[in-house]
Amino acid sequence: MKQKIALITGITGQDGSYLAELLLEKGYQVHGLKRRSSSLNTSRIDHIYQDPHEQDPRLFLHYADMTDTSALTALLLKVKPQEIYNLAAQSHVAVSFDTPEYTTDVVAVGTVRLLEAIRQTGLNCRFFQASSSEMYGDTDIALLDEQSPFQPCSPYAIAKLSAHWSTITYRRAYNLFAVCGIMFNHESPRRGETFVTRKISRALCAIALGQQSCLFLGNLDAKRDWGFAKDYMEAAWLMLQQPEPKDLVIATGEQYTVRQFLQISASVLGLTLSFDRDEQGEYARVTACDPQLTPAVQVGDIIMRVDPRYYRPAEVNALRGNATRARNELGWVPRVSFNELCRLMVEADLAHAKRTALLAEHGFYG
Repeated sequence: MKQKIALITGITGQDGSYLAELLLEKGYQVHGLKRRSSSLNTSRIDHIYQDPHEQDPRLFLHYADMTDTSALTALLLKVKPQEIYNLAAQSHVAVSFDTPEYTTDVVAVGTVRLLEAIRQTGLNCRFFQASSSEMYGDTDIALLDEQSPFQPCSPYAIAKLSAHWSTITYRRAYNLFAVCGIMFNHESPRRGETFVTRKISRALCAIALGQQSCLFLGNLDAKRDWGFAKDYMEAAWLMLQQPEPKDLVIATGEQYTVRQFLQISASVLGLTLSFDRDEQGEYARVTACDPQLTPAVQVGDIIMRVDPRYYRPAEVNALRGNATRARNELGWVPRVSFNELCRLMVEADLAHAKRTALLAEHGFYG
């Protein structure tokens, strides 16, 4: 059987790294789009990278950008992938309010550039578009599925919705095998450090070891359907293996608040938190702790405060997905529970914080 070739945009991100691992395990030759940067940005895939001088490498990185049509077209002609996974994005919702034009160019127009490159080259391939639950916006619908209406509330969500409909339009107009996976929030130890879940896990571990004194958060009552990124990438792969292209919701069907994410993550470290208010606003105080796990924390310490600067201009208060069709049509179910996800993230960040402390103790800060 001929080896399959896949192209992943956003391969250096959280999702791209898990997808690259999955495809390599399945025997694919994997090509990834990598933006040129003055600093290295491949840490998430360094463990699977292969020197191109080695015999029979299966992972290749190419310099290209979602804002460069000619580079995308040239890359498709060179690689000739059978499967393309479009994961590249400026994916931080809050940042999209500061950089709406850039977000739109990369996420919305970038997807059109890639779809048009597929069309113009005549490439016979299957295309996966990573759509986002943020497209639903601040909805009153308790359980969101493929038929639920979209009402985006951020430049990121608007750009994702444009990319979503562009993918559907190219499928209908040009008979492309192109699908949209409407993915609800998915996290992991590889999540970017500015996203709220990773911000929480990193800060708790740093506080536990005395490397940080307090964590500042925004809306603690925002509710999200949080899953494990590796599980979601398996769903993306399964969607491209089906006989017919279909857009599907990928979600756990469960919902938790930011406050609950903080509490459960803290419990991994043996910390029990209570919430209260003072003249500065809401805060979290430690009511019990494990000195073995959190040597720098004492009962009574305030380790989290709400800072209104982290509120979004337009908040999406609650999102929960109905992945019944994905379960029935793909046989996909999420394997990692919410509590297990919190544990994975905290344990990984605790190990990292301890390494950082050990290096600093011996005079190494790199």
